[in-house]
Amino acid sequence: MTEREKMLAGELYDCGDPELLTQWHIAKDLVRDYNQTSSADEKEKERILNELLGGKGKNLWITAPFYVDYGNNIYFGNNCEVNMNCTFLDDNTIRIGDNALIVPNVQIYAAFHPTNATDRFGEPKEDGSFEFCKTQTAPVIIGNNVWIGGGAIIMPGVTVGNNVVIGAGSIVTKDIPDDVIAYGNPCRVVRDNK
Repeated sequence: MTEREKMLAGELYDCGDPELLTQWHIAKDLVRDYNQTSSADEKEKERILNELLGGKGKNLWITAPFYVDYGNNIYFGNNCEVNMNCTFLDDNTIRIGDNALIVPNVQIYAAFHPTNATDRFGEPKEDGSFEFCKTQTAPVIIGNNVWIGGGAIIMPGVTVGNNVVIGAGSIVTKDIPDDVIAYGNPCRVVRDNK
């Protein structure tokens, strides 16, 4: 099993794997180009997003700056808007449904590290240095018609249902069902959204 296959299967994997590092560098260069493209140059931004992302529907608007790990594990539905300064750690799939509104400073994490330092880094080498940090992943799914408020953090393995509002500053650690408003740290359902 390759390190990429382990990554996408949610198993402990090596971030320093040459195949993964190559894709990581490609994504970082594409994101740099996207973030430096003239705001009005829709044709060039579209070209970059088509190369960067795993897939996207119609009418995707991403305001720079925007940050990703690999890019090719991110999928958008139709009519989505991502405002400035959002970070998507797509070491596993991040799937966003139709009509998503993701406002500034939202972070979506599909990656996490073991809490035990030895599991994260292994044993030190003779010279005292460590290998790349080991990582695990879990996919993040965002439903249709979701609004994620400013500064919210969506943690690995979370599914946010359809027709949901996530309040600003929330840390979403567990699944959120359809048709609710949820906020807080940790994020919890506060009321129906019907």
